[in-house]
Amino acid sequence: MTIAGGIILIMLGAIFTWAVEFDIAGFDINVVGVILMLGGLAWLLFAIYRISVARRAVAPTTTTTVVEDPVTHRRVYEERGYTDPPVV
Repeated sequence: MTIAGGIILIMLGAIFTWAVEFDIAGFDINVVGVILMLGGLAWLLFAIYRISVARRAVAPTTTTTVVEDPVTHRRVYEERGYTDPPVV
């Protein structure tokens, strides 16, 4: 519930601010609506930031190591998946 949660809070806050006429002593529904809209906007911006960071940080699935033997001048290719233990 990332972007959808922020949009829902903004919509709920807009409904409370402009569509609801409700009065209780010491309680203003318009202020609650504005607070919900600001919270929804902050949530929406944070969700967009999290999605953009997650898409940039893509880990490689495999690594390839090339080792050349100095005596025989042969190249050895070793390919490891990301779930394999590290090479010591």
